[in-house]
Amino acid sequence: MIYIERRERFSAAHQLYNPNWTEEQNEAVFGKCANQNFHGHNFEMIVTVKGEVNPDTGFVMNLTDLKEIIRTNVTDKLDHKNLNLDVDFLHGKMTSTENIAIEAWKIIAPKIAEHGATLHCIRLVETENNAVEYYGE
Repeated sequence: MIYIERRERFSAAHQLYNPNWTEEQNEAVFGKCANQNFHGHNFEMIVTVKGEVNPDTGFVMNLTDLKEIIRTNVTDKLDHKNLNLDVDFLHGKMTSTENIAIEAWKIIAPKIAEHGATLHCIRLVETENNAVEYYGE
């Protein structure tokens, strides 16, 4: 088993806000992230794929194909968007970094499998201090 990674970047705005809570509750839990005018991040998404090396290509998966899967299905839809308002696969969900990683997984895992590999991990870096990792569990 060998692991390969692809890093993609996108910039996006979002707001962490629960409409079922009071303003005070939202402020207490989400702080500045509950700003009614939203706030933005420069995200990094690192996608790790695993599998066996194909003896004909020397690849687990062609990285050009992986790049296209990530960009076409996820990062192009997130880049320079308001995650709360503009992104169909996040409608009705809290736009936390955790939920973004989970939803991205649901979209790209089956497409990676079509190329004979397995999605191992999505690491989504929101700030230099904050990141999440999701393993599909």
